[in-house]
Amino acid sequence: MRRIWKSILPLFLWWGIWILSPAPAWAVDANLEATILDVIQQHPEAILRSLATYQAQQQEQEHQAQLQTLNQLKQNIPAVIGSSPVLKHSQNSTLTLIEFGDYECPFCIEAHPQLQQFLEQHPNVELVYKHLPIVDIHPEALSAAKASWAAFQQGKFWEFHNALYERQGNLNEQIYQEIATRLNLDLEEFERDRNSFAATEAIAQDIQLANNLGIEGTPSFLAITTGAIELIPSLDFQLLTGILNPATSK
Repeated sequence: MRRIWKSILPLFLWWGIWILSPAPAWAVDANLEATILDVIQQHPEAILRSLATYQAQQQEQEHQAQLQTLNQLKQNIPAVIGSSPVLKHSQNSTLTLIEFGDYECPFCIEAHPQLQQFLEQHPNVELVYKHLPIVDIHPEALSAAKASWAAFQQGKFWEFHNALYERQGNLNEQIYQEIATRLNLDLEEFERDRNSFAATEAIAQDIQLANNLGIEGTPSFLAITTGAIELIPSLDFQLLTGILNPATSK
């Protein structure tokens, strides 16, 4: 629903501005607004067809932009990973899975233990975490992301990351302090790092990458193998297994 409104909103805004704007000097029908509204009421199917066409065009443009971004990323995978946290169970990884997550997202919370189990069963998969806090509906998502980034600076990202998800989205300042204390972090450094410009900038870069890929929901994943990169909009274990074992998935 969020994507639909995002795509048709410009059309409504344009129509509203045109209808409500003062009539120009050449306007000959003083009842133009009433006439147009009457046409809309008499022929609502025409509006729906126009909206459907507009939405399809927008989706195709987004799809083409997404493909272009993926092709560009494929040329420099190390730059995609950047300085993000990486979890490896083996030195011989055949699949890199980049997760875009939000610590308050109920779908991320639900997927977290399943993803951990999948990684344990497939030690040749490495996990990279990118922050995508959806702040308009998750008020603590950004603060949690900054706290985990600060823990990363002290080598305790994954421990902090797991602890945040174990809280089932019930996050606040006290919990960040409790986790940091339990992990024996330097609290002064932790506070300084999580409130730093560097934390904000690192998370902003992850968000920008997600925007470039057209990602709007969490969790979302990039699956990267030798010479191939694929965007997965949710945690699809069947698809991931097929990527790991292409011969058996045919």
